[in-house]
Amino acid sequence: MSATVLPRPAESQPTGAGGIRPGIILVLTAWLVLVVSLGASGAFVGRPGQPPVAVAIGFASPLLLFFAWLRLSSSFRDFVLSLDLRLIAGMQAWRWGGLGFLSLYAHNVLPAMFALPAGLGDMAVGFAAPWMILALVRRPDFAASPAFVRWNVLGMLDLALAIALGTLSATLSTGAAGEITTAPMATLPLLLIPVFLVPLFLMLHVAALMQSRRIVRSRGA
Repeated sequence: MSATVLPRPAESQPTGAGGIRPGIILVLTAWLVLVVSLGASGAFVGRPGQPPVAVAIGFASPLLLFFAWLRLSSSFRDFVLSLDLRLIAGMQAWRWGGLGFLSLYAHNVLPAMFALPAGLGDMAVGFAAPWMILALVRRPDFAASPAFVRWNVLGMLDLALAIALGTLSATLSTGAAGEITTAPMATLPLLLIPVFLVPLFLMLHVAALMQSRRIVRSRGA
């Protein structure tokens, strides 16, 4: 019986995948700098009662570029497929930081409609991440298991729900004095969540599912 082995950073990788790594770092850095620069200028702040169009563009644009790059560049696909799944799962553990949403709700900074489901959902995904890592270490073929796939799918659904609820909450706001809205999510530092971290976490989930699918296909072959 053949064993499924997870790629390790130290192992040799396809030439294209190894050569593209500096470019990935440069793109991520430029993306972060752009978000911070635009956020500092107030470019993402919208009017009460209006859909947060600027935030939506900031959220969707990197995802569209990611999927376009996947489709057009075999080197980039090789890079994504070479990522260590244990590292990917470990990065998702940072979503335990969703506890911050609950704290902001408790201090009347964010509305319950958004903060509670977004915070609890992120915490659930982050809490499960160490168990995913442990399972991957013990059984590399766990990457193709239904449990691993479900965790990634649920993680993506949680992020999509948070974005949808944030958009709905902003649209329903009236601008009345003292009203608690999602407006702080359009300013720094919270702005980094919807227009940098959420797209990045979604990309990581996609990378994990791509690798899981490849393992399942290799088994069938």
